[in-house]
Amino acid sequence: MKLKTTLFGLMAATFLSTAVAGAEELKIWTINYTSEKQVSALTAAEAEFEKLNPGVDVEIVMRGTDEHKTALRVASGSDTGPDIYAYWAGLGLGGEYVQAGMSADLSKYYESYGWGDRLTVPSLAFTESFAEGRHGIPFRFSGEVVYYNKDLFAKAGIEGEPQSYDELKAAAVKLKEAGIPAFTFGGTVNWHVMRLMDVILETTCGAEKHDALMAMESDWATEPCALAAFTEMKWWTDDHFLKPFMGIDNRQATTLWFADRAAMMLEGDWHVPTIDENSEMSKYGMFPFPTGTGRLYGFAEYMYISTKSDKADLAAKFLDMFTSDEFQAAHIGAFGALSVNRNVKQGDDALELHKEWLDVFANAKGTFVNGDQAFPLDVTTEYFRIINELASGNLEPQAAADAMARFIANR
Repeated sequence: MKLKTTLFGLMAATFLSTAVAGAEELKIWTINYTSEKQVSALTAAEAEFEKLNPGVDVEIVMRGTDEHKTALRVASGSDTGPDIYAYWAGLGLGGEYVQAGMSADLSKYYESYGWGDRLTVPSLAFTESFAEGRHGIPFRFSGEVVYYNKDLFAKAGIEGEPQSYDELKAAAVKLKEAGIPAFTFGGTVNWHVMRLMDVILETTCGAEKHDALMAMESDWATEPCALAAFTEMKWWTDDHFLKPFMGIDNRQATTLWFADRAAMMLEGDWHVPTIDENSEMSKYGMFPFPTGTGRLYGFAEYMYISTKSDKADLAAKFLDMFTSDEFQAAHIGAFGALSVNRNVKQGDDALELHKEWLDVFANAKGTFVNGDQAFPLDVTTEYFRIINELASGNLEPQAAADAMARFIANR
């Protein structure tokens, strides 16, 4: 296995590339994955592509989410970096690099390989959003819901899954009375706690007003639903989070959830294999966060070919293999409930929670994306800061709304 996840691995990779004389190296950067199925799929991609292309050495480097972001920022200002990089597809993440000129236009590959016909329409939504041409190819399209511990719900006397936001808050109160934190989040990574703020905004504002706020077309300081959202967020962080959440990261929060330390997590369909590998699937249930709009919270992740690469044709050939019917079918369910390949479907042997996910996707009345994908990077950074200050008790709801408005007005 050549997948690199540590500094030692990177040093070993340098030695290996020197030892394999004449090999053409294809470098791919992505994030660490918690599920063995996801890691195995990437390992298989390395081996399969090398088998199909003798003389090619594929190196997939995996890093933590924030480390991956940092590595790409450094690469964007230098002459070195990956041939392919995985990133989230929204404006504030992948879109920033598209607009900065780091992403190669893949239009000719879409035409020659027929990717537009192969891949699902929702997953392709961002390929033409931020610059001329087509940028990136989707490798996963994910939704996010509330996963809950059935035993802890029963211990707190909660009967059935909450169908409305008021019912969810009532469940949180019951959990607290039973000595059980409602949610676990990792506050040391900004984006984890952000998820709750995002879905609360959808709840208090509704789809149209929420979209206007994220598009910076509405005033955060004077829009009543924005203040209501910050007020609700404070309610949750004051009394219904596993504490001290600002001192742990997302992985630690997940470990505590599996240890029955909190009842709920707000996670994506990628979480299902992790549950399967760490616990009993029957112990957990899931439901969409009850925003009242019917829209599904989620996002797409793409693989982009870097403009700094001199192996664009080889990189495109790898992406074609990775999204092919054969490869996607062989690894169905590894990266989520749905394949981005419209010809590949899960069968009767799908994991039980993945079967529930198929219904969630089918019943969704549109989607809305994570805040760090909706906003430009500078606004995302301020959004993180404000949420963290609110969650830490250093900022009141009206001050939080005012701070968002002030930053947007002055940028």
